[in-house]
Amino acid sequence: MFSREESTQLRKEFWTSFGKSFPRKWLLYNTKIKGFSFKFVADRKKAMVCIDLEHPDAIANELLYDQLLALKNLLISDYLPDAIFDDSYELESGKVIHRIYVPHDKKFSIYNKNSWRDCYEFFVETMPLFELFFYEFEDFIKQAI
Repeated sequence: MFSREESTQLRKEFWTSFGKSFPRKWLLYNTKIKGFSFKFVADRKKAMVCIDLEHPDAIANELLYDQLLALKNLLISDYLPDAIFDDSYELESGKVIHRIYVPHDKKFSIYNKNSWRDCYEFFVETMPLFELFFYEFEDFIKQAI
């Protein structure tokens, strides 16, 4: 096991190394839609690229998710065939959100530096497809709210 400090240092090193290895401005939180963000996730057991819906207004949150469900077939057929739609994804904090994500299919742990490169490549291949999908259907998604 790693101490809290070692764990924090490894996570910091992982993300810093990713940023230096693949310098690029990602869309992430800059969607101009409240509660709609793109995220990279990497922890001790898994890695994934996600769209998280966490609008503070429950009705708006449902409307956004429904709008994305209407685009599900296009997302899967044209962009990300492995995308998973989860209407009740539980975060480590216990909070339940709507999440659309693509899991990294190779063995990964943020504590294993030998698995980092594959994860970085997965991030760099997957996130642009999520972003392209968003830019293509941004106006339609925004119509939900």
